[in-house]
Amino acid sequence: MDEQPENPVDRSAANARLLGPADVRRLAGELGIRPTKKLGQNFVHDPNTVRRIVDTASLTADDVVLEVGPGLGSLTLALLPVAAGVTVVEIDPVLADRLPRTAAEFAPDLADRLRVIGADALRVRADAFADRPPTALVANLPYNVAVPVVLHLLAELPSLRHGLVMVQSEVADRMAARPGSRVYGVPSAKAAWFADVRRAGPVPRNVFWPVPNVDSGLVAFDRVEPPSEMSREDVFRVVDAAFAQRRKTLRAALSGWAGSAARSEEILRAAGIDPAARGEQLEITAFARIAEASRTVG
Repeated sequence: MDEQPENPVDRSAANARLLGPADVRRLAGELGIRPTKKLGQNFVHDPNTVRRIVDTASLTADDVVLEVGPGLGSLTLALLPVAAGVTVVEIDPVLADRLPRTAAEFAPDLADRLRVIGADALRVRADAFADRPPTALVANLPYNVAVPVVLHLLAELPSLRHGLVMVQSEVADRMAARPGSRVYGVPSAKAAWFADVRRAGPVPRNVFWPVPNVDSGLVAFDRVEPPSEMSREDVFRVVDAAFAQRRKTLRAALSGWAGSAARSEEILRAAGIDPAARGEQLEITAFARIAEASRTVG
């Protein structure tokens, strides 16, 4: 018999009417909005897609969801029935102002679960959520800032335990890559400090308006304990240096960080790592060992 999740979502509760293509265009027209590439705005207009995202996010009725870049509210409306609360961070003041009215129109029995923060997700701080810390991140992220947004929120909000984000397909590959993969790099290693990250399926282009010229994908994550007692900042400096010149061996790539190639080799050997290895071969725990060794090597 399969185990049931703790506090499963009660799907018999009041539902929200979801946005379809006509609703998305009506709201955009009302607000005089023309989606911009600068803000990475591609609005989801397919109800089945947002239902799939919510189902894949494995939310419970106790989750407080953080959504970044809600846009016109397509995903927001699907989240309201299945979470204790939904906090959205929206940088566009026009969209932020309209969202509570959209919730009242499409989900009148659930609108009180919504909280809107008008801010840049890259600059928002934990104190903005002090009264209702989010436990899950579920968002269609602007493609141009997806990785820094996820890393910033995981660092700033330890209350985030799991999540599901929609990003450009290539970004999804990089975030979920494992050591040895040709796309393993800084996003992969840094994300692994915070969470177990994995691909969770593709998203077709035709569910967006306007249709983007790139493919999209879902990335799921579950928070893990930090792999080291070293500070995150110290370890990330090693990661950045290792991939700044990824074709070079670690002995050469870390020479600037270490102060010289000779000291770089000494640190690597003290950490139990072959100086001829490359950054793409190392797990985050190995980068942490390098940072730790640098404190003991003169």
